[in-house]
Amino acid sequence: MCLAWFQNPPFEWTLGWRYTRVGKRSGRNSFISFISLISMSGIALGVAALIVVLSVMNGFQKEVRDRMLSVLAHVEVFDASGSLPDWRATSQEVLKNPQVRGAAPYVEAQAMVMRDDVVRGIMVRGILPDQEPKVSAVASQIVAGALTNLQPGEFSIVVGSELARSLRLKMGDKLTLIAPQGQVTPAGVLPRLKQFTLAGVFEAGHYEYDASLAFIHMDDAEKLFRLSGPTGLRLRVDDMQRAPDVAADLSATLKGNFYIRDWSQQNRNWFAAVQTEKRMMFIILTLIIAVAAFNLVSTLVMTVTDKQADIAILRTLGASPASIMKIFVIQGALVGLLGTAIGISLGVLVALNVDVIVPFIEAVFHVQFLPRDIYLISALPSDLRWPDVWQISGLSVVLAFLATLYPSWSAARVRPADALRYE
Repeated sequence: MCLAWFQNPPFEWTLGWRYTRVGKRSGRNSFISFISLISMSGIALGVAALIVVLSVMNGFQKEVRDRMLSVLAHVEVFDASGSLPDWRATSQEVLKNPQVRGAAPYVEAQAMVMRDDVVRGIMVRGILPDQEPKVSAVASQIVAGALTNLQPGEFSIVVGSELARSLRLKMGDKLTLIAPQGQVTPAGVLPRLKQFTLAGVFEAGHYEYDASLAFIHMDDAEKLFRLSGPTGLRLRVDDMQRAPDVAADLSATLKGNFYIRDWSQQNRNWFAAVQTEKRMMFIILTLIIAVAAFNLVSTLVMTVTDKQADIAILRTLGASPASIMKIFVIQGALVGLLGTAIGISLGVLVALNVDVIVPFIEAVFHVQFLPRDIYLISALPSDLRWPDVWQISGLSVVLAFLATLYPSWSAARVRPADALRYE
């Protein structure tokens, strides 16, 4: 049946396709076909631009998120009292959840680091070097020294690369940590100071953490901040996208007065801003497709005006108004479908090869879109997501179809007698 349909399609499809093609014509017909080509190109460019931009934005979001989660935990569990002395029992209870892959204790507090006349505010995280690889990738991000250099009682420290650069630190240098909790003396409240030795430098690729995060041994952190145990537990789960669900499960199953938060709660403002930017870019770039759809309206209106005599002849031969309307709906739909298909092909091709295309453009024009010393990401990341592609293509086809309705309705209302009066 399908083969018979292709061999002898209905006349509406034949005429709709004929009006869409750019053939060897002259005069007004050729101009209308040219306008159809422009409309098709506009739809294709709009679809391709939307796919590429959303893929690059998804790539940036994934890149930054992965760099953040290389330092942050997927889920954090901490006691309301501020310390968790019996962390091993809590760790065993947490690991009973099948989604939890690893757990490690930590101490986290704010402090100030001082070297010579330079003072910086930082976040100090006390860890157990043998347990930390279960919940983060910091051990693999060490660019100088080693995480295992953090030994209890030696008061060693591992800092971010940007912090080391700003303080002009090198391995073995001394720096002073100042704890905000002071100690009471006859002379008044004095800040607690402790000298640490630089034992390593890490680079997560995220400026905030490279410039303001430092690791020390958990025992040293407990002494410095006068704690009876770790602040809590940091957890790694199998699927970070399910971290909120795991946090909710642990809230219901853990016994005790615990606070539990996942990585999306820790960075809620950043992720909300990214989602807002994606929505706005989607809306703005959709306007390109909408403009192409308006061009399609003008194309069909000009076609209807030019083909009034043909329409009148078809009506006198017995064609119904619905058939006339179908001809121009098919013409506009074909333009929309072909433009969408070309746009999808172009957009997917570019999105999958951004890492090749952008360096080529940079080499040809001697420019650099993302200087590494500013953005810390020297290449444009791209993460093509097929649900986005189908959503964009569906929107494009719907806009193209809506653009055909009024011109097609106008064609169906043409009166044969009026159209043939001056022929």
